[in-house]
Amino acid sequence: MATSTSPKVLRVAVVGVGLVGSEFIRQLLAFPSPSPFRLVALTSSTATVFNPDGLALADGDLKQQLVGSPVRLKPDLPFLLRELAALVRPGQDAVLVDNTASEEVARHYPLFLRAGVHVVTPNKKAFSVELGLYERILAASLESGARFLNEATVGAGLPVISTLKDLVATGDKVRKIEGVFSGTMSYIFNEYSTGKAEGPSFSSVVATAREKGYTEPHPADDLNGADVARKLTILSRCLPALRGALPEGYKSVSTHSLVPPELAGVTSGDEFITRLPEFDARFEEMRAEAAREGKVLRFAGVVDVEQGVIKADLEKYSVTHPFATALGGSDNIIMFYTERYGARPLVVQGAGAGAAVTAMGVMSDLLKLV
Repeated sequence: MATSTSPKVLRVAVVGVGLVGSEFIRQLLAFPSPSPFRLVALTSSTATVFNPDGLALADGDLKQQLVGSPVRLKPDLPFLLRELAALVRPGQDAVLVDNTASEEVARHYPLFLRAGVHVVTPNKKAFSVELGLYERILAASLESGARFLNEATVGAGLPVISTLKDLVATGDKVRKIEGVFSGTMSYIFNEYSTGKAEGPSFSSVVATAREKGYTEPHPADDLNGADVARKLTILSRCLPALRGALPEGYKSVSTHSLVPPELAGVTSGDEFITRLPEFDARFEEMRAEAAREGKVLRFAGVVDVEQGVIKADLEKYSVTHPFATALGGSDNIIMFYTERYGARPLVVQGAGAGAAVTAMGVMSDLLKLV
């Protein structure tokens, strides 16, 4: 007697409905019919709504759903864990999509994975803090078979992590990864350092970047290099030779902060911007020195496997280098030097920030589970 196979269904619970979360839900709802996805839960900073059969959610109806749903709770991760775990069965997977930047949510990943719930996220926290959490995530995934996918943690929608994992899985030997990983830093130095000794002041470029929404509300959160250090941590942990190299995660990365020491204690973004012009001369001196050498300044990240060096620093590159010629706006560019890609590295480049491309990276990961 012939048997029919039901199509796979993925129950999706979304935590975080801000810019990226809202855009991700829009892309999810726009997926062509018949869709394998059933949106069963939404969690904001104030509420959780849940329906195991799927939320009746119209595009643009997020706020109304979160405020008006009769099945409404306070944000409750243990509740989500219990309910999603109960939904996991053959032919029916459950997926936690974490669109937050919350470390608290990230520390729950091992629990979800151990219960058989997949995790898809652009949240860098789980993969860039202490090694112990990362190892618990790996162990839980191996134990249950549930997968964690985090492409969007490094290059938003760019295929950075998947490219690196493919290189490793196919037996290539990665020698070095070098890139401009921060869209904010990319914009700032594309504008500030063009190979000429003169140009706009550093403080004015940072202020413009902030006005355009390229920086965090407090620009020191970008200028301190921590975001790049987190991304380097995530990539290094994809390399067997370096998996245990950063016991304290991004805090173990050699990172050069561009925040003037005198402003390190300034807690207000507005005050920081007001005082930054006091230090323009320091940056002008570095720009002039680079120009005399025929070079530009770029804030780059390096994972040197052969030397065991992982660093985020302000570097000088020739005006003919791709970091000087190929970048525009807030682009990212990542170069993989490997045994197969030696003198001419494999290059991934494009927009590395923004809600639309970040949500695309999350959606792309979700599709890998179908």
